[in-house]
Amino acid sequence: MPLFPNYHRAPVTFIQANNATWVDEKNQSYSDLSSGIGVYNVGACHPQVESALVEQAHHLWHVPNLYQNPLQETVAQKLGGDTYTTYFANSGAEANEAAIKLARLATGKSTIISFTNSFHGRTYAAMAATGQDSIHAGMPMLTGFEYAKFNDINSVKSLLNDDVAAIMLELIQGEGGVIPAEQAFIDDLIALAHQQHILVIIDEVQTGMGRTGKKFAFEHFGFEPDIFTSAKGLANGIPVGAMLAKNELAPALAYGTHGSTFGGNPLAMAAASATLTVLDGVLNDIDDKIKHFWLKLDEFRQLPTVKEVRGLGMMAGITLNIPVNDVVSELLKAHIIVLSAGNNTLRLLPPLTISTEQLTDSLEKIKHYLLKK
Repeated sequence: MPLFPNYHRAPVTFIQANNATWVDEKNQSYSDLSSGIGVYNVGACHPQVESALVEQAHHLWHVPNLYQNPLQETVAQKLGGDTYTTYFANSGAEANEAAIKLARLATGKSTIISFTNSFHGRTYAAMAATGQDSIHAGMPMLTGFEYAKFNDINSVKSLLNDDVAAIMLELIQGEGGVIPAEQAFIDDLIALAHQQHILVIIDEVQTGMGRTGKKFAFEHFGFEPDIFTSAKGLANGIPVGAMLAKNELAPALAYGTHGSTFGGNPLAMAAASATLTVLDGVLNDIDDKIKHFWLKLDEFRQLPTVKEVRGLGMMAGITLNIPVNDVVSELLKAHIIVLSAGNNTLRLLPPLTISTEQLTDSLEKIKHYLLKK
């Protein structure tokens, strides 16, 4: 057994991809409505990102964080502007680990309140912050984490004490089933956090980089988090993560408190910088595509197999009354790549750059399949 059996891998091998079309070893094409689990936000193998990678590869692949790296400063400025300070890691889980550590260092407190049904990663602190029993199963969890009910401010209030350092949440629970936060809940949560001098950490690993129609989901909700994290779509397929914090928190992550050998390496930074440049252009023209996406999704609400449709931007969850894993498998046989999530939910995360024609055709095929079930 060359590989651990911790993944259920579908019986297909992809060898090439371009935007929203993937090609398997038999030269068969598939329409991608998954973005590689929210990674290819500006489409697979985007030529501008590819060019940046190739150019950087001609010069320098790796340099440790013992030396200056101007590319990191360029990407940090594009991500957080003058308001935030950035730490680079290799993944969303690592970025969330850094956020948890920073919150505790900056406040001198230990407790992190997160939410049931959340997902923050599978490294130990990120896993402990994740409010899902299935993720915790079989392993002792780290202490210092409490779980409130999502969209329930009274549930948050019941967990408050003098040791709470931060409240950590996704604004749309992706792995939990594509469940959006309610505006009133967020308004109350931010007011409560400010009143109690508690930091707010927003996990933008899946919702960031344009997924919701804005660069970061918190822009929809009218506030700026104290700390937020990014990964997945940040370098459009090249592994990278980032933790950003308000500038006044930066001194808490002092020399020797945290680090990463590969974090912010030149290849990842070249790809991230190019991706962010491409994304700015994509977001200028995304509104009509999002409107079309949801007009088509509204047609799903009438299907007998569909219980609910929810989401934001180019992120949708369709809760089914038939087994979602079977639907994912059958659609793959029909050459449409989709995902599952949460409580029997079909999850759609199409590239922001997918053509309207390909998006329409793919959604029509999914609707037709569900209608036959």
